[in-house]
Amino acid sequence: MNSKRILIIGLVWPEPTSSAAGTRIIQLINLFLSEGYEVFFASAASKGDFSFNLKDLGVVEQEIKLNDQRFNHFLKEINPAIVLFDRFMIEEQYGWRVQQECPDALKLLDTEDLHCLRDARQQAVKTGNSIASVDLFTNLAKREIAAILRCDLSLLISEIEMKILETKFKVDPALIYYLPFLEEELTEKAVQDWKPFEEREGYVFIGNFLHEPNWHTLQILKTKIWPTLRKKTPTAILHIYGAYAAQKVMQLHNEKEKFLIHGRVKDAREAISRHRVLLAPIQFGAGVKGKLIDAMQVGTPSITTVVGAEAMRGDLDWNGAIADDMDLFIDYAANLYQNRDWWLMSQQKGIRILNERYGKSLFELSFIDYIKALTLNLRVHRHQNFFGQLLQYHTANSTKYMSLWIEEKNKNKLT
Repeated sequence: MNSKRILIIGLVWPEPTSSAAGTRIIQLINLFLSEGYEVFFASAASKGDFSFNLKDLGVVEQEIKLNDQRFNHFLKEINPAIVLFDRFMIEEQYGWRVQQECPDALKLLDTEDLHCLRDARQQAVKTGNSIASVDLFTNLAKREIAAILRCDLSLLISEIEMKILETKFKVDPALIYYLPFLEEELTEKAVQDWKPFEEREGYVFIGNFLHEPNWHTLQILKTKIWPTLRKKTPTAILHIYGAYAAQKVMQLHNEKEKFLIHGRVKDAREAISRHRVLLAPIQFGAGVKGKLIDAMQVGTPSITTVVGAEAMRGDLDWNGAIADDMDLFIDYAANLYQNRDWWLMSQQKGIRILNERYGKSLFELSFIDYIKALTLNLRVHRHQNFFGQLLQYHTANSTKYMSLWIEEKNKNKLT
């Protein structure tokens, strides 16, 4: 086993210009590279036009297939010390093969966010139920928690989700680790380069529209926020950016209403920096919102909801305002847009949130040290996770034989 070799298995090839998930995986790759690891990245997904060129970073890329024995040969060949699954569905697909071929490899799961929490909240919004009373104990949750238990350590970007796993699902704290977005700290020089209040124009929203919470938020902006807000700020324009803007998104473009859909941009932060206030009336979701981090990085205050700001600020003041009530949301948005003093104060609060809660120097070395210690103590760590062993024995085997059956079926089609 190569002690400085890590294999990352991705649901998709990273697209940092399209989503926060893409940015997250690139941050993790850069962290391991900086620590001298040889990084391999494999995915069964097709590459897109906006897939990041990992080879430029020195990462070895490997295209793989689902239910294919050749992946086992690939595992044996590279024999990694660490395998990181990008989302729980990837652990379901490949976890048993990793366990079979590389039983001593440390298995990490990057959750991105708790999918069962996001799904439960989405269902609550659809049915008109209270988000506080969502039913978390769904079949999706059973799959996700099983994957967490089968892994040696799962990475979470939200302290709220850490608490949910510990209190609601009774997950052993030794199996989960808080690792937020790893951001460059804002320096005085970076802040001086920000566009001033007077040179910024309009409101902004940005998001990958394949992600259901973003599409739903856009509809809220169109129907419930902007009709009233544009009357309160008649000179302002609402600019909408985002990857994968399908026809249903583009058809909301209306120049007369100053509701402009621009589609994908090459640099999200540069686009956000042109505008005065980011609007994010997010109704459901999980994890941490990359768009709000991006806004802080370029000094753009934001108005969002309780769900939007969840787990992001800790005990610090928000860089703008938080409101679930639509009328209050609109009032805050109008006032922040026009009140220069409040706007400048909000910028400063964003600097503090970003530097004190997401500065990468606060987390990187301690995480690497934790991984090293866990690797040295892996046998004891696994013995203490009996439910993980149980699931490994039963669930992984059932997944294994289903996969082998599909593999055999595919072979028969070719003969």
